[in-house]
Amino acid sequence: MSITLAAIPNIPMIAPGDDLAQIITDALLASGLALAPSDILVVAQKIVSKSEGRAITLPKVTPSPRALELARITQKDPRLVEVILSESVEVVRARPGVLIARDRRGWVCANAGVDRSNVDQDDPHGETVLRLPVDPDASAARLREGLCERLGIDVGVIVADSHGRPHRNGTIGVAIGAAGLPALEDLRGCHDLFGYTLQHTQVALADLIASAATLLLGQAAEGTPAVIVRGVPHTQRDGSAQELVRPIEMDLFP
Repeated sequence: MSITLAAIPNIPMIAPGDDLAQIITDALLASGLALAPSDILVVAQKIVSKSEGRAITLPKVTPSPRALELARITQKDPRLVEVILSESVEVVRARPGVLIARDRRGWVCANAGVDRSNVDQDDPHGETVLRLPVDPDASAARLREGLCERLGIDVGVIVADSHGRPHRNGTIGVAIGAAGLPALEDLRGCHDLFGYTLQHTQVALADLIASAATLLLGQAAEGTPAVIVRGVPHTQRDGSAQELVRPIEMDLFP
């Protein structure tokens, strides 16, 4: 058994309103690469957010009293803090240089996923930051449908982002949107090599794939925001990245 990963080259800078399915189709044709049935396409959250117009320029933001308070604690721009709050349902931790929030999609992450890396700073009025897609699962489903219409191939799609982890240093690729494959595979009831019945094993399949693809997606100036992953065994069912969100009442480390 083998798994292969291939970055799709020559994807241009993405602007609001761009058709990602068409852009990726054109890039595939130009590169000589092709999607095959049961492949999984992993795309960076940045290009999805850019195409959906999720950038915001900070001078357009008026900080609330809560944002001003948190800005004093975290030593962050109060306008940035206001954007983070607008994307959040709960502030989990705040200290100098750090603001961790539970965002509206359920992810617990730094700055509720609001980021300025790999964001064009061409607005003369001030700094621009990028928010996560409003509904990353819906974004993945639209891209999957668009690729199927153009290529006649049913593939899985994952929208990947980079998150930190409690108790471990460094960021890692995670799935924040998924379509066409299970995000979580339940192995409870299966047997191990010695016949033991698994009691608790659930595999975050979409996160594993997103993390592998992030080796090619990169974190800096790689410029490869789409990766084909081939050969991953998985059950044939649709799924959602929301399967990966641990219910608050089960979260021992809020």
